[in-house]
Amino acid sequence: MLNPIIESGEHTILDAPLTADAERDFIRGCSPRGVFLVAVDRSDGAIVGVQNMQPLAAYTHALDHVGDIGTYVDLRRRRQGIAAGLFRATFERARAKGYEKIFTMVRGDNTAALQTYLHHGFQIVGVAKRHARVNGRYVDETLIEKFL
Repeated sequence: MLNPIIESGEHTILDAPLTADAERDFIRGCSPRGVFLVAVDRSDGAIVGVQNMQPLAAYTHALDHVGDIGTYVDLRRRRQGIAAGLFRATFERARAKGYEKIFTMVRGDNTAALQTYLHHGFQIVGVAKRHARVNGRYVDETLIEKFL
């Protein structure tokens, strides 16, 4: 599900396809304080969405109340309420784990993702200009946050 999103070069700053082993290693390496959710289509068992929230920083306890979130929905399944379900469940679990705030960056040219996050209560706090270089082209990153 993630590789078509990555390969499109339009929705994420991830720039190399993931192997199954790399995905397993990532999941195994997630913090016990993190939230990792998968949306599955019950009709065929296909993974249609993933949302991951991890502690923002491991190098200081000053940011223990802040999580960093990422959301991915199958390109063919967007605008079907998948992200909404993931957000509801993540927010609930994040509060239970003691998080007070969620932070992330969204590609400046990914207006659909930004609108989704804003719809779920995130607010824009800034823009990092020319923050990522994807396929030889610089893109801005919009910094957003939500207080739980």
